[in-house]
Amino acid sequence: MTAQGAWFLACSLILRSFRSTCFVPIFGVLGRFYQALGTMYQPTDDVYQSQMATIRTRKKADGSTSYLVQIRINRDKVTVYQESQTFARKQAAVAWAKRRETELSEPGAIERANRVGHTVKQMIDRYLVEAEKARPLGETKRRTLNAIKNSYLGEMVDSDISQQVLVDYALWRMSPAGGGIKPQTAGNDLAHLGSVLSLARAAWEYEINPQAMPDARLVLKRLGYNMKSRERDRRPTLEELDKVLEHFFEMIARRPTVIHMPKVVAFAIFSTRRMDEIARILWEDLDDHRQAVKVRDMKNPGQKIGNDVWCHLPDEAWAIVQSMPRQCAEIFPYNTDSIGTAWSRACKMVGVEDLHFHDLRHEGVSRLFEMDWDIPRVSSVSGHRDWNSLRRYTHLRGRGDRYVEWGWLERIIQAPVTLGARVE
Repeated sequence: MTAQGAWFLACSLILRSFRSTCFVPIFGVLGRFYQALGTMYQPTDDVYQSQMATIRTRKKADGSTSYLVQIRINRDKVTVYQESQTFARKQAAVAWAKRRETELSEPGAIERANRVGHTVKQMIDRYLVEAEKARPLGETKRRTLNAIKNSYLGEMVDSDISQQVLVDYALWRMSPAGGGIKPQTAGNDLAHLGSVLSLARAAWEYEINPQAMPDARLVLKRLGYNMKSRERDRRPTLEELDKVLEHFFEMIARRPTVIHMPKVVAFAIFSTRRMDEIARILWEDLDDHRQAVKVRDMKNPGQKIGNDVWCHLPDEAWAIVQSMPRQCAEIFPYNTDSIGTAWSRACKMVGVEDLHFHDLRHEGVSRLFEMDWDIPRVSSVSGHRDWNSLRRYTHLRGRGDRYVEWGWLERIIQAPVTLGARVE
C-alpha cells in the first residue's frame, strides 16, 4: 500500500471511531472532502512500459483522463536524455512514444536531441565575417541579411527552418506588416538567405534541411508568386545626367575632398563596370599596351572568387583612368557604400526617380551596341561570357553614339581630384 493510501485509510478509521450524533455533520463534511481529494489525486497507473518510454494515466479534477509519456535514457546509470509529453488519447500517446523511441535509436540521435541550435542571426553574423574575408559583400546583400537577422526569423534555430517557415517569411515580407515588398524583392531575400544556409550546412555542419529552400520557392511559385527579378530597361537620359553631374560638381566646389562622383559615374558608363569592380581596380591591374584592365573576382553565377577577367577599356574610360592621381594602390579609392549613398542622395535631391547606379552599366552596354559594335567586341568590354547574359543589358534606343559631343566628358577628365575622402 502506498503512503497516500495508508493516509486515507487512517482518516477513514478515525471517522468510523468518532462517529456520533454531534460529530456527524462535521465528520460528514470532512469525509466528503477527503473523498474528493482521493478522486483528484488518484494514484497513476502505468499503461505502457518499454526500455525508454513509460505512459501513465492521470485523473484530472473534471474526471477526464490524460496520458503522460515520459522518455528517459540512461547510460552507465546516468540519465543522458529525457523528455515528456501529455496526450488526451491513449492511442496518440502510444504512437508518439513508439515514434520517439525509433528516432532516438538512430546513431547520433541523442546528441542531436541534446544539441543547442544555432539561430539565423548567429549564422548571418558568422557569414558576414567569413564572406568578407574572401571578398567585400555588396551593399544590397549586406543590408538584406541584416534586415533578415533583425526580423523574427533571426531568432529561429537551424533545425526548425523548414520550407513552411521560409514560405511564411516570404508571405510576411510581402504583407503590409512585413514591409509590403514586391515578390521579386522577397525572392532576393530568399536568395541571399539561401547563400547563408548553404554555407552553414556545408562548412559549419549546422542542421539545415537542404531541401527547405528549393521547396519553399516551389510552393511560392505554385501559389502564383513570380519571385524572379524583372529585367530592368531603365537607362538615364542625358537631361538626368546633366542634373546629377551638376549636383556633384557643386558638392566638389564646396568640399573638394568628397568622392569625385563625376569621374566614377562617367567611368561606369564608358567602361560598363559594376560599382564594386570600380572600387577594387588597382593601378597594377592596368595593361597600357592593350588598354585593358584586370577585373578581379568578376561576378559570375558559376564562379566569383578567383574569376579574374581582362576587359578592354574604351578610349573615354581610359582617359578618365589616366586623369586619376596615382597616390594609392586603387585607381578609385572609395568605399562602395559611400558611392551608393552619394548616388542615391543626388538622384533624390535633383528629382531623378528610379535610377540605380547599376543602370549606368546598362547604359554603357546598350551604347556600344547602338554604335554597331558586334557581340564579341562588346563582351570584350563588359566581360560577359555569352549572349544570353549580355542580352539583358541591351536596350537599344536607336543607332549612333549620343555621347559623341557630350560636353561633360572633357570637364570630367580635366577636373582635379583631392583624395581626402579615401578609405584606408
